[in-house]
Amino acid sequence: MNHPGELIIEPRNGQPADACVIILHGLGADGRDFEPLVPALPLPDEAAVRFILPHAPRLPVTVNGGMTMPAWYDIKEMSLDRQIDEAQLLVSAERIQAMLREQIEHGIDSRRIILAGFSQGGAVAYQAALSFEAPLGGLLALSTYFATADSVTLAEANHALPIEVHHGSFDPVVPESLGKAGYDRVLSLGYPAHYRRYPMAHALCPQQIGDIGRWLGERLAR
Repeated sequence: MNHPGELIIEPRNGQPADACVIILHGLGADGRDFEPLVPALPLPDEAAVRFILPHAPRLPVTVNGGMTMPAWYDIKEMSLDRQIDEAQLLVSAERIQAMLREQIEHGIDSRRIILAGFSQGGAVAYQAALSFEAPLGGLLALSTYFATADSVTLAEANHALPIEVHHGSFDPVVPESLGKAGYDRVLSLGYPAHYRRYPMAHALCPQQIGDIGRWLGERLAR
């Protein structure tokens, strides 16, 4: 089940996994970017959570002068509306949905799978989670935006998906207004969503890591 395109961290307590958290990194990074987060999360000792940290493909990115780097999709213009290659985003979302199905096929209840994404990865996570055909345990949107808010086909299975949105109040890369717009959009669609803001830039902070751990613990509690 371990593939070259992903980093897999099995439960820290040595028990067989009965839950899974998939975390999608941001532009220019890879799955190892969030590897230090896993042991830092204040999860219950009995939690048997598998973490999967996929690596994005390498693509030319227009706003970075066409430089090839890890990217879930091309960003064509860094305007407030974020002109992107939506077709590439959809391909990435379909890849993540295939990973979700693989976890389900290996015995993980879909309702015990959490999908999380940071920045570009969060845009893919929005699309993949909200259009997925089986009910998931939650969506964690970190310093990101809802790029396909006007085009996504919502799956009835996830009409009540819990969504946790986090954003930094000093984010110079993805303005907080974009994060808040994504939150407002899922609220308007009827999703049970919660918004947290932190005094940080485009990153994670210690308080947020504690909040993430507690939220995951609540979502995955037996």
